[in-house]
Amino acid sequence: MYTSINGIQHLGVAVTDMDQSLAYFRKHLGMDVPFFDSIADAPLMDIYTRNSTITKRASMILNLQGGCAMEVIRPTSFEPQKPVFKVRFGDLGILAGRVKCKSIEDSHVQVKANGAKHVSDIVTTPDGKRVFSIEDLDGNWFFFEEGSDWFVSTGHHSGGICGCMMGVSNMDLSWAFYRDQMGYDQLVYDEEGVFDDLLHLPGGDRTMRRVRITQSTKTLGNFGKVAGQTYIELVQVMDGDHRYIYEDRIWADTGFVHLGFDVKGMKVVEKNLTTAGFPFTCDSSNSLHMGKTRVHCVYIDDPDKIWLELIEVYKIPLVEKWGLFLNVEKRDPRKPLPDYMLKALKFSRIKE
Repeated sequence: MYTSINGIQHLGVAVTDMDQSLAYFRKHLGMDVPFFDSIADAPLMDIYTRNSTITKRASMILNLQGGCAMEVIRPTSFEPQKPVFKVRFGDLGILAGRVKCKSIEDSHVQVKANGAKHVSDIVTTPDGKRVFSIEDLDGNWFFFEEGSDWFVSTGHHSGGICGCMMGVSNMDLSWAFYRDQMGYDQLVYDEEGVFDDLLHLPGGDRTMRRVRITQSTKTLGNFGKVAGQTYIELVQVMDGDHRYIYEDRIWADTGFVHLGFDVKGMKVVEKNLTTAGFPFTCDSSNSLHMGKTRVHCVYIDDPDKIWLELIEVYKIPLVEKWGLFLNVEKRDPRKPLPDYMLKALKFSRIKE
């Protein structure tokens, strides 16, 4: 049986105002295809919520032009808390989402004209890419960069998520984990210094080591054609002055709560990760229902206790309002869904 961690599936972010945040992500990131939007208890997350079951609303959204999804979360059983300190770039946790676009200049003009928060100037990364950042309604950072792999055109200036940046405490340990356990085995760059593209962010003027990695193999999975190539960038502050972003807070408090990976063959993946010293911290055991979507979800902690979600998908909506669903449990996970199925998702788009 084929077993693999196929790559990044989505980036999870918890917000204070669900409807306004979803509208913000549609407007500026083109994330206008919802897979599900439901309210449910979250007993799976008790280990990360002080052993008390919370209730939350969750919505999985996608930009069909290309890129990974986002899971937007808003607790309904409590008021989410912001970080207990002012987060600086390089603190431990998921620091920023990376969004791909077709033209950096066009996206820069568009987000400014459409009222995005705290739009930075266009700056250059260590590998020569031109990027800029915006903030969401809760102050989370998103960097736009030009991408090359696209699925369809919807007319929006940007695509979806193409990766994220993470603050880590031990670069060599974290790099080995994401390379050997998560399949991000190709080095894009490994640089140390003070970087122009971070100077506008709090704490961004410090000396850091940055390692950007991707997968050497083509992105697999049913949604591989849409997801395209993804990246993880690890960031270590060299003076060791960092704090854990979720210090004294719980899962579903505001911020980037997890990075989700698409998985096939969960039992074998569990055995491999446990042997490597990264056991599942929580497990839906068989299948978890989110609306009419059915998946197998587990969590692991990376070396810095950054929350990673692993998802094996069994049933997904193509056009939920028409009652069209797809059972992918027995499909060859190495083959993407046919184009006509993926393109059918356009009928679920929410247009402002």
